Amino acid sequence: MSPPHTSTTAPGASAIGDNASRGTRWQRLRQRWQALGPGLITGAADDDPSGIATYTQAGAQMGYGLLWTVVLTWPLMVAIQSISARIGHVSGQGLASAMRQVWPRWLVGALVLLLVGANTLNIAADLAAMGEVMHGLGLGPSQLWALLLGGVCVVWPVLLSYTRVVRWLKWLTLSLLAYVLVSLWMKVDWRAALWASVWPSGLGGHETSMTAVMTVVALLGTTLSPYLFFWQAAQEAELRRDHTAPWPTRRALRRIAWDTRVGMFVSNLIAWFVVVSAAGTLHANGITQVNTTAQAAQALRPLAGDAAYALFTLGILGTGLLAVPVLAGSAAYAVAEFAGWPASLSLRLERGEGRGFYGVLALACLGGVALCFTPSDPMQELYWAAVANGVAAVPLMVAVMLLAAKPEVMRQYTVRGALRWLGWLATGLMAVAVALSWWPLSAH
Repeated sequence: MSPPHTSTTAPGASAIGDNASRGTRWQRLRQRWQALGPGLITGAADDDPSGIATYTQAGAQMGYGLLWTVVLTWPLMVAIQSISARIGHVSGQGLASAMRQVWPRWLVGALVLLLVGANTLNIAADLAAMGEVMHGLGLGPSQLWALLLGGVCVVWPVLLSYTRVVRWLKWLTLSLLAYVLVSLWMKVDWRAALWASVWPSGLGGHETSMTAVMTVVALLGTTLSPYLFFWQAAQEAELRRDHTAPWPTRRALRRIAWDTRVGMFVSNLIAWFVVVSAAGTLHANGITQVNTTAQAAQALRPLAGDAAYALFTLGILGTGLLAVPVLAGSAAYAVAEFAGWPASLSLRLERGEGRGFYGVLALACLGGVALCFTPSDPMQELYWAAVANGVAAVPLMVAVMLLAAKPEVMRQYTVRGALRWLGWLATGLMAVAVALSWWPLSAH
């Protein structure tokens, strides 16, 4: 008879192995989190208050019918943002600097001017939405809050170091979970929502088809926003300048791909949940017209309770504090690079550094605040911000795609293959969206 099998594993070795395995998994998760940065922040900043208003209106007007557009835009966002990030990392400079390297100064100046104008309108729409939410809580006039919050968005990027700014922006992305919790809090037809996500159903031949087309245009405009291209490219350039290697490595490009995919997935996932929450409450109860983000938050209160209203409000404030510095910062990067000034969030104003860069950042925020004091209708403000973003996006996306193919900018890392084709597809769809946005005007 053979002797019984005896294990040669020392007592406690299995537990040690399990602990080591858990430690390894935790280390991998931590490394994955640390690898997230410009892409995650950029994706989260895309879900700004004006974007939330657009998603809410889409859900209120069309129910679950346009959820497929959120799925469609994810690979397009990944493509154009990855290309922008590659340009920043490979060249070690932002988009405006890279453009100056290959194109006439007047052309680059016109593109930068388009960006600054669109960003200022977007900042105004976001601050107005944040102010209205605070007013809805009974905490004072909306314009006063727009002024205070605009001041906060100017001061904290100036006072904090670059690493702290990025760390705060990264953690502010967690405020987007408020919209997930809102959806889980209320009664939603999840089967209908999932089906609408994979099968186009919101452009049928009924009386709302024109509304549906215009809502799709708005969704594309708020998703493919030009400030996102400049911000992510500038952040990658910051990382490139801090890197010790003489040229970017394949590993860096893989990090950019992972970071951007996750960031754009988070952006579209939150958009999906906002549409679902609006469809499951507002549309289901016959509320199909929402003029402001604050109105959307107020509408959720009787339908989903105070907790859902509070979560929605928290999300608006968190995304606003995340998006406004990104909007102002992308304008500052573009103008400073065009003018040849130092452009970096690591510049310290107290040492006399970055006066031009931080001056543009402050002017963009204050310009947005000033627009909040004009007698404009909030919905009109949101509409013109979307139009400005769409109009600015088309030439800027063309510029990004052309830059990505130039060896003098990208060296051996020119964009090819599927990524290139997806980038041009995104550009073409954005051009069609802008053309469609003028259709109702020409029809009259």
